[in-house]
Amino acid sequence: MCKYTIIDGRQVRCFSHNEIVEAVKDLFISANSILPKCVNYDICSAIDSETDPLAKQVLHTIAENAKAAIDMNVPVCQDTGMAVVFIEIGSGIYLNCELESAVNEGVSRAYTEGYLRKSIVKDPLYKRVNTNDNTPAKINLTISSAPELYGKIKITAAPKGFGSENMSKLKMFTPSATEDEVVEFVVDSVKTAGSNPCPPIYVGVGIGSDFEGVALLAKKALLRETPSLDVNYKRLEERLLSEINALGIGPQGFGGDTTALGVYIETAPTHIAGLPVAVNINCHVARHKTIVLD
Repeated sequence: MCKYTIIDGRQVRCFSHNEIVEAVKDLFISANSILPKCVNYDICSAIDSETDPLAKQVLHTIAENAKAAIDMNVPVCQDTGMAVVFIEIGSGIYLNCELESAVNEGVSRAYTEGYLRKSIVKDPLYKRVNTNDNTPAKINLTISSAPELYGKIKITAAPKGFGSENMSKLKMFTPSATEDEVVEFVVDSVKTAGSNPCPPIYVGVGIGSDFEGVALLAKKALLRETPSLDVNYKRLEERLLSEINALGIGPQGFGGDTTALGVYIETAPTHIAGLPVAVNINCHVARHKTIVLD
């Protein structure tokens, strides 16, 4: 099929159903067995800086597990996660498919053909029957006017395990809340989680937006690989990481210097009457992989 079509006299990039399906399938299979380079770097850095002998040994085992997953072509964790997908659609494109259907077919094929554990139940409360292909995916869609995405689609697969997801928190502060109160909430969320989310962890923090928006900010923060560009939030990320690691929970809860490998904050404008804050915790298996289709 031709990759381009003419709409209103303009040549635009045409994306087919199969292109989306194959991209999503490959992303989830790969993301489940190959950790991002930044995660491997953080684990190795933690091994070098960790002073507790047992914690250092646990970190070594975590690194070995990540390498074994690649060598054996198997998932790095038995919980292959809920299929979370972030999609950014640039201008100058034409979708010759129903996007949600294509994404879910890609997820289905990844989890069936890739022999990944299927963990999604159709009804959350009364009929918790497995859908048997890990669908439906949680799809987050953004329309982008960024010049670098003209004629392109950016897709990020982020399989999210629920041992850490279950430890997440959200609080609707009033605007009078101080930085200290926000820090106390985030650190206490990690302290309450303890060893449950399989530390060392990554902590995504959302600040702003509204009730549902702040949760999405916290989840998007887990995709970040570099500190905030804003000097104030960069300092706050550093403060949170320091105070979380001072808790002494350590790798897998055995104690040590390394409770968190990173803390990332995403923000958005909010109402004058509120200050929403969300904490989305991820285990050290911080799986995410991105492709840009052009």
